[in-house]
This record gives sequence, structure tokens and C-alpha cells, in this order.
Amino acid sequence: MANKSYFSKKNTNYHTIAFYNLENLFDTQDDPNTLDEDFLPDSEKQWNRKRYENKIFKLGTVISNIGFSKARKSPILVGVAEVENQKVLEDLVSSKHLKNKNYGIVHYDSPDERGIDVGLLYQKEHFEVVHSESIPVLVDSQRGERDYTRDILWVTGILNNEEIHILVNHWPSRRDGAESTSYKRITAAEKNREIISKITAENSNAKIIIMGDFNDDPSSESVNTHLVQNDLFNPMEKLLTRYRGTTNYRSQWNLFDQIIFSHNFHKYEKGKHSFSSASIFDDDFLKIYKGRYKGKPFRTYAAGKYTGGYSDHFPVYIRLQLN
Repeated sequence: MANKSYFSKKNTNYHTIAFYNLENLFDTQDDPNTLDEDFLPDSEKQWNRKRYENKIFKLGTVISNIGFSKARKSPILVGVAEVENQKVLEDLVSSKHLKNKNYGIVHYDSPDERGIDVGLLYQKEHFEVVHSESIPVLVDSQRGERDYTRDILWVTGILNNEEIHILVNHWPSRRDGAESTSYKRITAAEKNREIISKITAENSNAKIIIMGDFNDDPSSESVNTHLVQNDLFNPMEKLLTRYRGTTNYRSQWNLFDQIIFSHNFHKYEKGKHSFSSASIFDDDFLKIYKGRYKGKPFRTYAAGKYTGGYSDHFPVYIRLQLN
């Protein structure tokens, strides 16, 4: 019996799909085309090789563990945000805890002024990329100038013999106030709807997953009204409470990081994937363990000081069952 349970634990038909904002995953080289001056060895942050390698190691530890306890394997798809370039993702998938997982990378440079992009990591054993492209989100600032924000990454691929479309997002921030910038996130939501319409015009039964850091909660207008309509389901709605979320600002939890999908993931069909559960990956090792910020995400810098943590966001994930 021991052998049998061991093998059943080793081989489950659960697959984890995750999203993680990696919080300023910059290399240590100066890119003359972006505002990356804060993340250089001679900057105030003193972002050097040792600190960079420590962050890469730690993020690899996190990713390898997301959903592992039930699926018995690391996530087969991981959307990421706040990465500077392809090279940092190559370093990440080559790190100690990920190098044996054989992750491929889909990444495009975004026009974001700081040079931060989104990307998708995928286990080649389970997923094959058929098509990918970067879709610009065109928004203007309140002064009427173009606000260069992150593109949407659209990836179509074959997940365990089933075609799936994935949209990876990082919507405009709330830096100048949530209300005064909400129109930008509504524009990003509408751009996602355009892509969804394009997909479903070709295949009305297409399976679609939208993930990202939306800089808005599940109940916000951009997500709840403009993005999630009759064809989509947001399992993250029930996860945000007074005590739990993915990022914390002034002691208030938000759940900006979300994974949303088309309703056909609720359907049971042999050889296809169906939705099992959704959660926040907020194990204790990802949290500040003492003091006034206890329980909040353990980040790389806090109040300008290097603390050597992971990210200011917790990852989110959904679990799919291959029927």
C-alpha cells in the first residue's frame, strides 16, 4: 500500500496555473532606453550582483512550490510581471529550484518607461506555444500625453493536447490616485475584451485564461464590469478578506493579482481541463515574521532599505484537473 500511495502522490492529474508579480526584477546593467537607474550597483539601492542572485534564487524557490502540495509538481504555466527583460527570465528558469523543470519563456519588450514587462513561463513537457504576440494598451495621461504602459501578452498553445489562450496583463498603476487613474485600467480591460472577441470569432468555444496584476480588486469597475462579463468567471472574488489578499497598502489588503477564465472550464469532458480550485500562495516563508508589519509580503526593499525578501505581492494560482 505504501508504494501505491507514493506513486499516486507522484502522479496526479492536477495542474497548477499561476501568476506572480516579481516586484522589480531588474538586472544590474544600465539600459540607456529605460528608467532603470534605481537598480544599478552605484544607485542608492546598491542593486548589485549578490542581491540580484539572491532575489533570483528566492523567486525560483517560490515558483517551484506554488500548488505543489496537491499537484505534486511545480506550476505548468506561470504569468509574471515586473521583469526587465528576457535575460532575467532566463536566469530565473536556470536557478536552482527551476532548472530541472524545463521551463520555456515567452517575452516581449514593452514600451513601459521603466522597462518592466510581463512574460509567461511554461513547462515544455505540458505546453507547446502555437502563437504569441504583444498587444499595446494605448492610454493617455491626464495631460493628454501618451502613458507608456505594459503591453498585454497573448499566447495560444496546446496544454496537454487541449488548445488554450492566455492573456497576461499588468495594468496601469494607481500611483496618482485610484479614482483619477481608473480610466486607464478600464481601457486595459476593454483591450482584453477586444482580444477575447477576436478569439471567440474564430472559435466560439475557445478556452481562455486572463491573468495579471490588474491594480484593481475583483469588485472594481474595470474588472467586475468591463472585463468579467457573462462569458467569464472570476474565482478570486471570494479570496479577498480583511485579513487576506495579495498586496497590502497602509494595512489594507488588496487582491490586484487575479486569474479569470472562460466558463467552459467548468465543464467536465474527458481529455480536457476543468477548474478545481483557486487560492493565494501565501505560505509563512513569504511573509514578514515579526514586528508591526507581521504577516505582510516580505519584499526586497522596505522604506528604501534592502531587506532581502521576495516580492511585495503574493502569487495567485488556479488548479485545473485533466479529466
